[in-house]
Parts: sequence; structure tokens; C-alpha cells
Amino acid sequence: MEIFYSYDCSGGVCRLDETESAHCVRVLRHREGEEIQVFDGSGNLYRCRLTDASPKAAQALVLEQIPDWGAVPYRLTMGVCPTKNADRFEWFAEKAVEFGVDRIAPLAGDHSERRTVNLQRLRKILLSAAKQSLKGRVPEVDEICTVKEFIRNANPESLRLIAYCFEEEDARKLSINEALSSAGNVPITILIGPEGDFSREELQLALSNGFLPVHLGQSRLRTETAALAAVAAVYLNSQCS
Repeated sequence: MEIFYSYDCSGGVCRLDETESAHCVRVLRHREGEEIQVFDGSGNLYRCRLTDASPKAAQALVLEQIPDWGAVPYRLTMGVCPTKNADRFEWFAEKAVEFGVDRIAPLAGDHSERRTVNLQRLRKILLSAAKQSLKGRVPEVDEICTVKEFIRNANPESLRLIAYCFEEEDARKLSINEALSSAGNVPITILIGPEGDFSREELQLALSNGFLPVHLGQSRLRTETAALAAVAAVYLNSQCS
């Protein structure tokens, strides 16, 4: 299925930027009068007729609007500390979109080795992943903030989960599947720490602010693997409920 992203769908017209226009007109050779599929990144798919086949600023007339296209039946925010190797965090973000995620919040923890994220590059990756996986909604990406800021500002009405590696705390943890079974229809927020794990101060702050401690099984996982396993658990839980 060919789909194109529009930065502006208004007044019954979808407008493509230069990159999408070139792909539509020059690469795929669509011409005026042909039907194309366009999505707006906010959950809507549009069946359109191409009215201006400009390779720099194509436009298409909306014939039909399909809301909630490719939507998943949950709302998920992932607060994740970027990995030292930026490629690994970008890999997580790309794959998270394929399962379904609404918001990604890059975080700087007390033990983080990376405290910067190339947001422009990350947003391009998320857009590409949404197109590839037929998701109508491109996740929001926050400016990087500290773990403590994220904890304090987390939606108090969401199911808030934190996964960490302190072995002496294992008896307190639920499996993520057990925790998700009680989620109902509330939003879900999951917190994943850096390679060096959370500091004890961060953990105690999370627990005192209503985060539930969870584990992802017996294997010791990299940050990006743990984050993706959490997204997959939410997705699979939604398919079984």
C-alpha cells in the first residue's frame, strides 16, 4: 500500500511537502487525476485524487476521510533513557512505532551516559516507521528532560510502571503482564532506565509518586531491548483482551 504524509490537510485538500511530492510524482510517477492515499500523522487516512502533480508541492482533493486509521486500543507513553550508542535508541523508537506508541519521552537519568537526542532525525525515523507499519498516528517526541522531572509530571490518571534491576527489590515486582491486566482503559506510562539503571533516589521518587515496580522476565536486557519488550507486552495484552 502506497501512502504519503501530508503536513497540511485542510479545506478538503491534502498538501504534500517537497520530499513527499518528489516521491509521489518523480519516483512513483503519479499523475493528476489518479487516486492516492494520504495520512496526516494524527490518525486520519484520506483517499484523495491528485489535482496538482507538482514534484515540489503536490496537492490532492480529499474524497474520503478514514479516522483512527491503524489505531491501537490503548494510549502508551514510554519514558526511556537514550543509550550511549544513539543508533540503539533510534532502533527502539522505530520498532515501538510498529507495535503502537503514542508518546516517546527521552530522559536523562542520574546514571545516564547520553543526555542529548537528535530530535529532528528521530522524528523522521518515526514518520518513516508509521508509513511502513500503516499507522495513522506518528508518536509525539518530547524534548529531553530528567527522570525526576518525568516522574513528577507523569499523568496521575495513568497506570504508571517502572522496570529496574535492583535484585534485592525483586520481591516487590509484578510481572508486566500482571500489572497490565489491571489497566482497563486508562493510559499507560512505562519508565525504562539507562544502562547504569536508575539511582535509588530516582526509584524511591517513582515509587512514592505512584509508579508500580515491574519485571520483564528473568533475562537481563539492554535498555533498548527492555523498552521494546515493554511496548510489545502492552501491544500483545491489548490483542488478548
